Amino acid sequence: MSSTTGPFSAGPVDPDELSPAERYRASAERRAEAATYLGSFIRTLDFELDDFQRQACLSLQEGRGVLVAAPTGAGKTIVGEFAIYLALQRGLKAFYTTPIKALSNQKFSELSDKYGADNVGLLTGDTSINGEARVVVMTTEVLRNMLYADSATLDDLGYVVMDEVHYLADRFRGAVWEEVIIHLPSEVQVASLSATVSNAEEFGAWLDTVRGDTDIIVSEHRPVPLWQHVMVGRQIMDLFAGETTFDEIAPPVEEEGQQASKPAETAKGRGFDVNPDLLTVARSESQQSFRIRAGAGRRGQRGRGGYDRPARSEPTGVRPASRPQVIASLDRMYLLPAITFIFSRAGCEAAVAQCVGSGLWLTTEKEQQIIAQRVDEAGQDIPPDDLDVLGFWTWRDGLLRGFAAHHAGMLPTFKEVVEKLFADGLVKAVFATETLALGVNMPARSVVLEKLDKFNGEAHVDITAGEYTQLTGRAGRRGIDVEGHAVVLWQPGTDPTAVAGLASRRTYPLNSSFRPTYNMSINLLAQFGRARAREILESSFAQFQADRSVVGLARQVRSREESLAGYAKSMTCHLGDFTEYARLRRELSDAESATSRTKSRVQKSLSGDSLARLLPGDVVNVPGGRAPGPAVVLSSDHGSREPRPAVLTLDNQLRRIGTDDLEGPIAPVTRVRIPKSFNAKVPKSRRDLASSVRNALRENRPPAPGQNRNHDFGRGAALPNQERRIADLRRALKAHPCHGCSEREDHARWSERWWKLRRETDGLVRQIQGRTNTIAKTFDRVCDVLSAYGYLEDAGEGRLNISPDGQRLRRIYGEKDLLISQSLRLGAFNDLDAAEVAALASVLVYQAKREDRGLRPRMPSVSLETSVDIVVKEWSVLEDVEEENKLPLTGEPELGLVWPLYKWARGRHLQDVLSGTDLAAGDFVRWVKQVVDLLDQLAKIPGLDPRLARLCAEAINLIRRGVVAYSSVL
Repeated sequence: MSSTTGPFSAGPVDPDELSPAERYRASAERRAEAATYLGSFIRTLDFELDDFQRQACLSLQEGRGVLVAAPTGAGKTIVGEFAIYLALQRGLKAFYTTPIKALSNQKFSELSDKYGADNVGLLTGDTSINGEARVVVMTTEVLRNMLYADSATLDDLGYVVMDEVHYLADRFRGAVWEEVIIHLPSEVQVASLSATVSNAEEFGAWLDTVRGDTDIIVSEHRPVPLWQHVMVGRQIMDLFAGETTFDEIAPPVEEEGQQASKPAETAKGRGFDVNPDLLTVARSESQQSFRIRAGAGRRGQRGRGGYDRPARSEPTGVRPASRPQVIASLDRMYLLPAITFIFSRAGCEAAVAQCVGSGLWLTTEKEQQIIAQRVDEAGQDIPPDDLDVLGFWTWRDGLLRGFAAHHAGMLPTFKEVVEKLFADGLVKAVFATETLALGVNMPARSVVLEKLDKFNGEAHVDITAGEYTQLTGRAGRRGIDVEGHAVVLWQPGTDPTAVAGLASRRTYPLNSSFRPTYNMSINLLAQFGRARAREILESSFAQFQADRSVVGLARQVRSREESLAGYAKSMTCHLGDFTEYARLRRELSDAESATSRTKSRVQKSLSGDSLARLLPGDVVNVPGGRAPGPAVVLSSDHGSREPRPAVLTLDNQLRRIGTDDLEGPIAPVTRVRIPKSFNAKVPKSRRDLASSVRNALRENRPPAPGQNRNHDFGRGAALPNQERRIADLRRALKAHPCHGCSEREDHARWSERWWKLRRETDGLVRQIQGRTNTIAKTFDRVCDVLSAYGYLEDAGEGRLNISPDGQRLRRIYGEKDLLISQSLRLGAFNDLDAAEVAALASVLVYQAKREDRGLRPRMPSVSLETSVDIVVKEWSVLEDVEEENKLPLTGEPELGLVWPLYKWARGRHLQDVLSGTDLAAGDFVRWVKQVVDLLDQLAKIPGLDPRLARLCAEAINLIRRGVVAYSSVL
């Protein structure tokens, strides 16, 4: 393994700067290079290669693998294109893998233009074009599936380009990259292209271990300088004092592991100061805010009714510019085209609407004609009725003015049109979510960040330095722009030093998310046997990182053991064994804590039991949580481990209540009858039921006879054994000789330090034990589960055979692989027609957002209701098994797509399908394509019931129509 790291130059060295001997040597090297594959490849380009690009291409030409880590827009993909060129010149195949379908489609289009449509293919989960071509673009999952199926398409494979390889850190899909890297035949050369990561050396060392000779090429240099700004009101101000670019503020690669703990110190520590004008604005805003808060009470006046009338609110600082004003300012300063990152789909759409509503135009008449022609061509095959549902005309109007949104909820076709128009300079302002930064090639002159925090699904969190670098890396188009610009919008409370810290740090570590899945494990067993499978898993990057961390942990343990010896000496007491006395104190403290926890656990259990006993129509008084106050139970939740019945509050809100909302067991205070015609989705139904609840409460109606079910719950549990134990420990403590020591508390402080350090040291020892062979241990637990379910059979002497059901599992790929296999095994797909098969498949694919999960809907048919029950019950059993075996839990089946997909399969109009749901058209198309992918997998399982295979194929034809069929590849 060789490593080349540093700020490579942007191009060749000026010949005038070389000595005659150096010029002669350079000329000889150029002549030699011209006769090579690299020389002929360079002649096809209309630009000079940068040093890092040339170095990486030389490594590939000499038969070594490469890891290329460089900033966004630096030109990494040219290395991948050279790998393809080498394959074609040597009569071999080349695969170009990407993490997302949009990037696959984009790369397929580029390579088809360059090498001809006959030589390039595309394989994604739902699209297959010319799959046996010499060059095939594919998503990484497709290549993984090929490797496990030992596909003939792998014959003559010479090169694999893994674009965006840093995606292997992704929590949900990252393991696929490691599977591919591990399982590719040894003769295949791998070109891994990555964003700049702070542990490239570590990742490269792993690649060298599993793939053989691999060169690490790291470039920190941006070919287009990036300037950092903050927009205060309508004024764009430099973030740093003086002329400071991205390359200058970023720490050298070797400093990555020892950066300042505080972000603000990072730039300042290297002599780069924040613009003093920005600091003045921040101080002024802070002082004004303080004065207003301090004076609010004094200026409060007495209102006519005797109440305190609050003082009139005053602005506390800079008023942020509106979105149209931001774009207009960028336009005046010639900083368009720009991408504005807004961490919300609704925010992106609202931004376009605001700019259109402001009357702002960014396009010329000629540009408008070109845009109109392209947009109309894109929409000509979409059924006219669907155009209105898709918001086509609003979208078209924004594009004509030069504005567009870009997010995952858009129709793929619309996104591709936006990408092409933006790349051609026709659309000038795009409002995008962060998914655009994941690899789609859409560079801009400027990037704007509205905020520096985002909602991660659970809470609002600050973006990391790595995310900041990736988002702003889009600024600056190579070969077009002289410089790029990153603009952060000033928001109330903005701290310029914190922004400077984000802009000057490059900490973006690549951490493995690899873990053995059911499908992965059974495929490894089938191909290699148990012993070899364990060895392969132990060669993963996850285990490689764990093993490296053990060395540092062992060093910490040795150091702490020395400190423990010193602490033990300091707590020595002349009256007796203070270690024993300290142990009694510790046991007493632990016993008191355990008793408190037990009481809390009992209370929570009683609360859970009371929730499980609630019935529809019970009116309860919820003490806290998101829905405090009276609420009526709409649906029970008897079967869950942690019951969360659905309720309707008096302000007509649908909620679920759990033990966290309660202070103790809950009992009905009254009861109402829920009409059979009640529909929770209809506002009038909710209002009428809430009115009935108010009446019942006003009339103080008691619960119906036999409904006062929860008054028998005790408010606590007697814990005589624990209380007795605490009393015994207290007596023993007082009787100990050290209890009367005059320096007892001094000794106790040393003993507390000893116990704390002992506990921490023991924790480190457990970490070392846990990280040793951790992946193989997980694999063993997965095998135990598969054996318990009958997918593996004991063949004696530690060998395992794959059962017929196990062979079926080998061909099922997805996050719910074992649940899907069990659903087939238990007959969940029996007695269904094609439309119902598609709807049931959605249950095993769809993942609702947390806030979208509501009441369980009634199924379209009795047979589908029965099938869904089978799946849900089997998931509940599987979750218990996984919990017992300490494995990650399989996701809960989601029913939110059942009705839309069933209607779509029955031929209903898109508007009818999406009516009453929160699904965006783009989301619907994306999920339908994933259902198509699953149905296609099922149809191709060897030995599957021919009737079910036929139904799967029929279901695919039913749902791959209209916008779904049209949204494949332009």
